[in-house]
Amino acid sequence: MRLHHLEITAFGPFADTVEIDFDELGADGLFLLHGQTGAGKTSILDAVAFALYGTVPGARSEGRRLLSDHARVGAVPTVRLEATIAGRRLAIERSPDFERPKKRGTGTIKQQAKANLTWLDGSGENLSRAQEIGDVVKSLLGMSAEQFFQVVLLPQGDFARFLRANSEERGRLLERLFDTTRFGDVEQWFRDRRGAGTKLLAEQQKKVEVLAAKVAASAGIEAGADADPVEWAGRLLAEAAENRDDAAAALARVRAVDEANRRRLDETVAL
Repeated sequence: MRLHHLEITAFGPFADTVEIDFDELGADGLFLLHGQTGAGKTSILDAVAFALYGTVPGARSEGRRLLSDHARVGAVPTVRLEATIAGRRLAIERSPDFERPKKRGTGTIKQQAKANLTWLDGSGENLSRAQEIGDVVKSLLGMSAEQFFQVVLLPQGDFARFLRANSEERGRLLERLFDTTRFGDVEQWFRDRRGAGTKLLAEQQKKVEVLAAKVAASAGIEAGADADPVEWAGRLLAEAAENRDDAAAALARVRAVDEANRRRLDETVAL
């Protein structure tokens, strides 16, 4: 989501109309919102949240009217936000419930909330029902108002509750907030590799067992006589090495006798 322009009228501490050009502020890629306590920093964030979802974060959404106490009589609290969300540029204008003076007589009357969504990219039908606008925003952002307040605006208290949530709850929220598809693909790749490796290992173990059985049969070892094939295979190897050395020594002796006999044969033939 990228904010472009925000216009606030008679909302929170702002008595008149205040405009913020986020494109100019964010021209360098980052900007800081700062000021003294009570300057209206939180109210700007409230205005963005109200434009998107029609409510403000945390306890501020209850027991507090959004109409500015400093606004002139009859002023209509309004927030208008231009933003690009999921590649769609749009403008949302909302007015909250507020008490206004009666046009006739004395006292006040409750003015119902209003909302309008205009597609600035020229594609789609403009909306004027708060429920429909809320569904569109939730669909484009992929987050409900509560999730948006917990993770994007990070209000005090609500973010602490997010930190205290269990891993499963945080995981579901972060999966919606961030694109974790690539990590899921990597995890699936590891699972597939583990399955293939397990299958290959079982096949190789079976081959080893068959080969060990053949060796045991050739050596005349009864099946089950020795539970550890490595142990009896080691003994067979040692015996084979000993037999090899004995055979090599016998071969050397026989070759020496053969050479002596050949010399005597040559001498006899010459005589």
